[in-house]
Amino acid sequence: MKLNKMIAIGLMGVMTMGVIAGCGADTKKAEGGVPASKVTGTVTASGSSALLPLAKLAGDQFKAKNPDVSMTINGGGSGTGLKQVFDGTVTIGNSDVAAEEKLSPEQAKQLVDHKVAVVTMATVANKKIADTVKTLSKDQLKGIFTGQITNWSAVGGPDLPITLISRPATSGTRAVFEKFALDGAKEATNKSLETDDSGALIQTIADNEGAIGYVALSYLGKSDKVAPIAIGGVAPTLENTYNGTYPVWGYEHMYTKGEAKDAAKAYLDFVVSDEFGKKIEEMGYGVTSKMKVSR
Repeated sequence: MKLNKMIAIGLMGVMTMGVIAGCGADTKKAEGGVPASKVTGTVTASGSSALLPLAKLAGDQFKAKNPDVSMTINGGGSGTGLKQVFDGTVTIGNSDVAAEEKLSPEQAKQLVDHKVAVVTMATVANKKIADTVKTLSKDQLKGIFTGQITNWSAVGGPDLPITLISRPATSGTRAVFEKFALDGAKEATNKSLETDDSGALIQTIADNEGAIGYVALSYLGKSDKVAPIAIGGVAPTLENTYNGTYPVWGYEHMYTKGEAKDAAKAYLDFVVSDEFGKKIEEMGYGVTSKMKVSR
């Protein structure tokens, strides 16, 4: 009887150690001492075409770390993204402008802003033009984009009609450009050549010698047939954006309806993490903490 009792006690001890070991596996510490957890769920986002490259790269890297998360990230313009996140169609609405600029005050109050980067908007033209017209004054820029200046010869270029590549009214990129490049003047609309797809805009400018438009700095270098034009002699660079000499920039926002939760929160945490922060400048976006001016 004593022998059987000792065996039973021994077996109970082994089982107890196994349970403890099992519990240790479940609470395994991740890097930094935070309990590891498996991220699951769905993240859907839409909106700003200027923010799209960053959002997609972050999504790809986040998905690689969390393969059980479903990720869908699309463009469509800031206005579309803000409307869809408010309606609940997507979990994240990407925008170049504050929600108050596209939604009613009551709607905007229900959204939570996550500032993830700074975007610089560059005026771009076909390289044959940009090689000749290297800079434009604010007045010249306003004249071109409001349709008052219609030939490149009026600003020191060749005798060639200006082809304006415009963006739709829902575009956050357009809102930033109108506010800070055109000093609030409204851009003339060219319905036949209107797009909020920055990649398509770059290609259209490359294909049309007299064309001009504007894109986020992250899209420069996509074509050797397109080049930026300075504003008042100041080139659109990150350094000039940081020091406040280049005026056409804004914050990039990722909005959620209410506080971010679950997979969406984990994704947003990754976007602003030190790990992904290294990629932000590499892609042509600015880091908010480096700004020497604010808005």
